[in-house]
Amino acid sequence: MGNVLVTGGAGYIGSHACKALKAAGHMPVTFDNLETGWQDAVKFGPFEQGTLLDRARLDEVFAKYQPVAVMHFAALSQVGESMSMPGLYWRNNVMGSLNLVEAAVAAGCLDFVFSSTCATYGDQDNVVLDENSAQHPINAYGASKRAIEDILRDFEASDGLRHVIFRYFNVAGADPDGEVGEFHQPETHLVPLMLDAIEGKRDALTIFGTDYDTPDGTCIRDYVHVCDLVDAHILGLKWLADGKGSRVFNLGTGHGFSVREVIDHSRAVTNRAVPFKEGARRAGDCTKLVSGSARAETELGWSPHRSTLKQMIADAWKWHQTGHYDQ
Repeated sequence: MGNVLVTGGAGYIGSHACKALKAAGHMPVTFDNLETGWQDAVKFGPFEQGTLLDRARLDEVFAKYQPVAVMHFAALSQVGESMSMPGLYWRNNVMGSLNLVEAAVAAGCLDFVFSSTCATYGDQDNVVLDENSAQHPINAYGASKRAIEDILRDFEASDGLRHVIFRYFNVAGADPDGEVGEFHQPETHLVPLMLDAIEGKRDALTIFGTDYDTPDGTCIRDYVHVCDLVDAHILGLKWLADGKGSRVFNLGTGHGFSVREVIDHSRAVTNRAVPFKEGARRAGDCTKLVSGSARAETELGWSPHRSTLKQMIADAWKWHQTGHYDQ
């Protein structure tokens, strides 16, 4: 099957992808600077520390492992931070990705699976977003990801770089076996923040904005289980290996939940109250993001079978209780 270079393989989604790659017969090679990832999450293949901004280091890793494909997860991803420090996001995400693409092409590694985001679509209310929806990002994070998509298309035209782009929605849950899970410092994602509040690790969950044009006033998001998500990446890798053309796929369930609905489901799963307080809106947050994922289901044969809110919270809760990486 060959080596697959996984950038950001020490992070939340990347570590789950490494487990799935190993199970599928590949050897995942994690490339991570450990700025937001955890070395304890690297359990399924070799680890190489480095930054995407260091082209020479990338060339070393490509020469050492001669990967047959790249899975690119590494990125800064905090929407609020991207609004206040856009230069950081353009430099890290876009320039780093350009280095990676150029290094891959130079090494003759022309199969590329890219972790993009629904944030490229911007704020389009009351619309189920599909791959043909207009892309109008409203924050530097989404804009940087859209720019990387353009880079991939340009290098396909110039060098034959074959790519699968996954634009996914809110990722939640954890490995059911408890080997890897979701942990960030600082934590910014709703489900782990909520579970921290339940366990008393923070005073309360803050609901950012209660005056959105939604039934209960809070933002609506489409949640997909991390294990379902990485299953799609394995299918995307096979898509490229089978010689199929470059393609964009949305990954979601087609159903959105508000922040208050997530809190209600969490209370039911954990049988504990969720302490919360109401706060102001955050800059760059969209009102509603819901995916149309028919293309992934019909063309890739992908099925998000674990992506019920109950299952995602239950798996996250199990991971939350078994411990985190070194803190």
